[in-house]
Amino acid sequence: MKLVRQLSTADAGFDAEFERLRFWSAADDAAIEARVAEILADVQQRGDAAVLDYTARFDRVKADSVGALEITQADLQAALAAIPSAQRDALEAAAKRVRTYHERQLQACGLSWSYRDDDGNLLGQKVTPLDRVGIYVPGGKAAYPSSVLMNAIPAHVAGVGEIIMVVPTPDGVRNPLVLAAAAVAGVHRVFTIGGAQAVAALAYGTATIPRVDKITGPGNAYVASAKKHVFGQVGIDMIAGPSEILVIADGTTPPDWVAMDLFSQAEHDELAQSILLSPDAAFLDAVSASMDRLVQEMPREAVIRASLAGRGALILTRSMEEACEISNRIAPEHLEISAADPQRWEPLLRHAGAIFMGAYTSESLGDYCAGPNHVLPTAGTARFSSPLGVYDFQKRSSLIEVSAEGAQALGRIASTLAHGEGLQAHARAAELRLR
Repeated sequence: MKLVRQLSTADAGFDAEFERLRFWSAADDAAIEARVAEILADVQQRGDAAVLDYTARFDRVKADSVGALEITQADLQAALAAIPSAQRDALEAAAKRVRTYHERQLQACGLSWSYRDDDGNLLGQKVTPLDRVGIYVPGGKAAYPSSVLMNAIPAHVAGVGEIIMVVPTPDGVRNPLVLAAAAVAGVHRVFTIGGAQAVAALAYGTATIPRVDKITGPGNAYVASAKKHVFGQVGIDMIAGPSEILVIADGTTPPDWVAMDLFSQAEHDELAQSILLSPDAAFLDAVSASMDRLVQEMPREAVIRASLAGRGALILTRSMEEACEISNRIAPEHLEISAADPQRWEPLLRHAGAIFMGAYTSESLGDYCAGPNHVLPTAGTARFSSPLGVYDFQKRSSLIEVSAEGAQALGRIASTLAHGEGLQAHARAAELRLR
């Protein structure tokens, strides 16, 4: 039995099969929702005491105070000094590239501006960083130092005053690479707590953990649910679904390369999605054969098989143009144009979290060190959402300074519109400034 299904856009039942393939239910598990609501309310009411209770229960870490769960800057620097030099060099090289990219982003979209019109009115926008943000870094089954870099560095570049990181450490095991990444990224404070209780502590504040203005970073279903619940009390980046990759290939890339790119997302979890679109039937067969052979070498073979069986597909299209149309329907998180001339096809692609162009541009380079952020919209939300960036850690205030001359022209316009809305005080406030 083949590892992954093969479809063709020419088949009569393609559209129905395609919609089934795309479907991912974001419906909340009622039990998770109820439990999260209890935890949030408890932390909001009991603060540190509740955080300590949940940390002991879920992570099996007992402490006399939340302060004892804080990792000092000295500890972070010690972790950075202790990791192998190859890991330190890789962290620092990745951080430099991520920082450079986001500094360019700051110059492009993160600066204040203003102008004066013909009446001397000053109009503009004031951009200011958030005072304090919280970043959630998953812990437990795997360690994600790359998530530390991708969340903390744009916040740092934006000018955020204080970056608070939370990371669960089940059984008290602290990952040195994650702590080293926090040191490299300039995180100010780190607490070894996780789950919905960590989100609650950041959103509401406790005696020890300061309240933040925004929470970013990925987590499990409990973390995602908690972020949704506290939105409004604080800002959040997004509610992320399973990871996705879509590859558009013209048949010129080695099949093994494409197979491994598809595996790179399938290995995340059983609900991840990996899809290949190509007008070359022989190439799809070659990639399928590569996948059947290479999957046996993968340490996470069982996860990859489940992911591909459930949500993966190799799809034969009538043309590269049709492949681009289907990609726009999917609006994938990661989109690879694995083609000899990717610049030809990129203008046809409207919706994607990140676009990786050319055979040498594996999605994994974007995950770790290319520079652009790897926190991307999933589940079709790239139709209206953007990657995490400097702009997520800033806010914008409008600037308006009306001159005496400007008040004459604008006042008459405002008066007319205000009377039309039946808001006489609005109208009168404008009229009082008329000569």
